[in-house]
Amino acid sequence: MCGIFGYWDRSRTPLDGDALQRMAQSLVHRGPDDEGVWNQPQRGVAIGNRRLSIIDLGGGHQPFVSDDGQVAVVQNGEIFNYVELAAELRAQGVRLDTGSDTEVILRLYEREGIACLKRLNGMFAIAIDDAREDALYLVRDRIGVKPLYVCDDGTRAVFGSEIKAILPADRSRWSPDAIDLEAVHHYLTFNYIPAPWTIWQGVRHVMPGTWMKFTRAGHMQTQRWWSLADQRERDHDFGAWAEEFMAVLDDATRIRLRADVPWGAFLSGGVDSSSIVGLMARHVQAPVKTFCIGFADPRFDESAYAAEAARRFGCDHQMEVAELNMLDRWPKALHHLDQPHGDASFMPTLRVSELAARHVKVVLTGDGGDELFAGYDKYAQWFARPGVDALGADSFQRGYFDSISLFTPQAKLALYRPELRVRLQGLDSFTEAARPWFDEAAHFDRVNQALYLDMQLLLSGNNLVKPDRMGMAVSIEARTPFLDWRMMELAFRSRGNTKLDRASGDKKYWYKKAVTSLIGQDLAYRKKQMFTVPIGEWFRNESYPWLKGLLDGSDVLRAWFEPAAVSSMLERHRDGRENFTRELRALAALALWERRP
Repeated sequence: MCGIFGYWDRSRTPLDGDALQRMAQSLVHRGPDDEGVWNQPQRGVAIGNRRLSIIDLGGGHQPFVSDDGQVAVVQNGEIFNYVELAAELRAQGVRLDTGSDTEVILRLYEREGIACLKRLNGMFAIAIDDAREDALYLVRDRIGVKPLYVCDDGTRAVFGSEIKAILPADRSRWSPDAIDLEAVHHYLTFNYIPAPWTIWQGVRHVMPGTWMKFTRAGHMQTQRWWSLADQRERDHDFGAWAEEFMAVLDDATRIRLRADVPWGAFLSGGVDSSSIVGLMARHVQAPVKTFCIGFADPRFDESAYAAEAARRFGCDHQMEVAELNMLDRWPKALHHLDQPHGDASFMPTLRVSELAARHVKVVLTGDGGDELFAGYDKYAQWFARPGVDALGADSFQRGYFDSISLFTPQAKLALYRPELRVRLQGLDSFTEAARPWFDEAAHFDRVNQALYLDMQLLLSGNNLVKPDRMGMAVSIEARTPFLDWRMMELAFRSRGNTKLDRASGDKKYWYKKAVTSLIGQDLAYRKKQMFTVPIGEWFRNESYPWLKGLLDGSDVLRAWFEPAAVSSMLERHRDGRENFTRELRALAALALWERRP
């Protein structure tokens, strides 16, 4: 796990060395152990890395450079099948000087070019400076586990693992006038800013499963090198499916145990984390180190289930009861997010990451299981609606989208000040952000269409941001076995009725049957709890004065939104007349983001 950064200037104008150093310094939390920069000022290009040393602690210094000095590579992340790839390369007579997975990327690229990406099983953001082509490649893994942002003004492209790494290259661009109001409009729909947008105009994601190529002629080429939509559903026999599911998940877990530093797992006692920990225990002799936080409020406390799972698998289990009110952690979380996110679970994720960081440098998590296998209550609720099967394609898509939206289009327009209302009233988040993904998924059944949308938007836009940024805030790496490409492809070759039993509302239907022998009936079929905090109750009670002061004191909120509309939401929520928890969270995150240092 690392942070990468750099630039490509088409006119060969070098970036100031102090700016490169500031870019590196902005990512120290992602890579506290080492720093390396491949700086070619005469060509107007540099790629750099801040390293969190996980594999080949002594030999993994980046960048890796070809013997002739023509190709340089940096990466953020891990290539989990690097052992097999290295053995294959050596069998072909290729010299490898280290045990680093990044050197494997370099040697594969030298032999196969950018087509080598499909051979990589991992989570990664990669930058490749290829002087032979006089080009820079930026690459992102299949589903966006690792982040990568780019700002390209047509002359110079600047990139970084976090948005804050781009800022030092041109501080003049970062002012209130540069905020992307279209992104804010989408934020109010989703509770996060969906890719490719960011809060800043001109700063965009390198999209998951995509590479970008920058050349001197002013062109920027983009190509999708992997798409989940390439899968086709087919009928499965449960026994054969369960055998394949368990084999893939077991191997995905096994290769994610490759590390030269202590590792462990987040364990909530839910079906996802319990399954991962159960498989981890099969591959090691020492007890698996597991981590969870508990809450004094039993509505949010899963620690008893985590303890049950830890006992079942003989884990070295660490649990701490978290503070009742976590709002003091929100500014730190938003600093590391670089953008407003209204999801309150970033705070407990930061808290459990802090606990784990005292013991390990790597954790495995259960992220991705809910989106792949219909684990959220919203799926059962939506597909239980009367008449849902009779909906046409457009009505189904719009209806599901409406069910997951935060502010409706009408509510957003009522919230906006007149000038913003005029500017944004023709902008439809469904058309711009959701419909293209639905179009890609049109050949899937309805359940898988909903899951595909959430894989592309919710997972990569919010739920994977959580373990990455909160883990990196305290310099630990999070690995996600469910998001092994083999598991994702199996999931979308499986029909929706294997995931959601609509008659009973049973979620993760075949998945839970498959893991019951591993984790036991009680853990497999316990009621799902969301990993969150009672922030809505804090807003009504002890934190109301804080929230009111925050919202009233925000220049951004006053500039964009009708004060009376914001005050009305706040008062109706406080008085218990309506529940505006999610809406107020989103506005509070905007106001806190505005206060960033």
